Amino acid sequence: MRATTLVCILTLSRSAQTQGQDTATSKTHEVHSDGSITFRFKDRGASKVQLRLEGQPKPLDMQKSGAEDWSVTTPPVPPEIYGYSFDVDGQPRLDPKNPVITPNLVSRSNLVTVPGSSPQLWEATDVPHGILYHHFYTSKVVTGLDRGQSDYFVYTPAGYDPKASSPYPVLYLLHGFSDTPAAWTAVGQAHFILDNLIAQGKVKPMVVVMPMGYGDMNFVNRGFSAWDDDAAIDRNVSLFGKALLTEILPQVEANYSVSKDRKNRAITGLSMGGLESLIIGLHDTDQFAWIGGFSSAVKKLHYQEQFSDLDAKKADLRLLWIACGREEDLITPNRKLVAWLRTKNMPVTAVETPGMHTWMVWRDNLIHFAPLLFHNQ
Repeated sequence: MRATTLVCILTLSRSAQTQGQDTATSKTHEVHSDGSITFRFKDRGASKVQLRLEGQPKPLDMQKSGAEDWSVTTPPVPPEIYGYSFDVDGQPRLDPKNPVITPNLVSRSNLVTVPGSSPQLWEATDVPHGILYHHFYTSKVVTGLDRGQSDYFVYTPAGYDPKASSPYPVLYLLHGFSDTPAAWTAVGQAHFILDNLIAQGKVKPMVVVMPMGYGDMNFVNRGFSAWDDDAAIDRNVSLFGKALLTEILPQVEANYSVSKDRKNRAITGLSMGGLESLIIGLHDTDQFAWIGGFSSAVKKLHYQEQFSDLDAKKADLRLLWIACGREEDLITPNRKLVAWLRTKNMPVTAVETPGMHTWMVWRDNLIHFAPLLFHNQ
């Protein structure tokens, strides 16, 4: 197994993203002082061009001027990192002059940052920074991999001491469907969020592990239609859970100074990763005492069967935190799951926030979830 330090690469990527006014990108996207953004696209042969902007409920029509120039200015939007792409006569297109692209196995988009009047928690600020490592290994569990090669990222906090007398608590942070293991850092900015919260004294220094979250690569290769197949969902989650507990977790514990005590292990994730964290966490409460789910994909979760033997006293959870945006389709199934868990006397904390199925919601979820971890030991 080999590891590569990526902190410099990712910092450069953020720098490229935040320089929205440079010569290379200002022609295609321009952030204004009021928080609105002007997007421009060139296509002489197009008859209709639309902008798809993360957080907007529907595409925005772009107006044509001249022979090939299309443009639209959005309403003012809050400080955030926004994914976007163009729709040209029904076909998705990336911004050819913006090098910042989301890592994704199904559909990619560009990113643009709307800065705030003060630094945001997801930005690189003048605080001590942790280090990101990228590990590769041969999986004997995950199916459909190229030569069996899988990977995961590990964040160690600033000042991490591999010989510390007390091992660090560890959070397993899972990505969503179509994402790669890089999503939580390249898009979610989890490493900067942790840096800033740790520097502010709001979060205990912890190691964060961000694995490749598929048990069966054919599940993601099928695209979003895979979610119509209950058996495929179950197989993917089951195999990933096995890979996490029998391959990734032992490797992390062998190579990093992390606690092997369930009281110092947490698991959470977004969408597909939220489904996985809830199933793995609630099935393996002997492994995790802190469990979360962000916009968890529980629409087809048969929790009465999955968790039929769930016992609140035996589970002895320190935290069960389930969050979802109110403007998305998953809010109703998440509410139903929360209500059922309460019938089992599980100490669930339900959080509903404004927003849809977007990274803006998930970054905010992490900002509020991380400070709750590993206290009252």
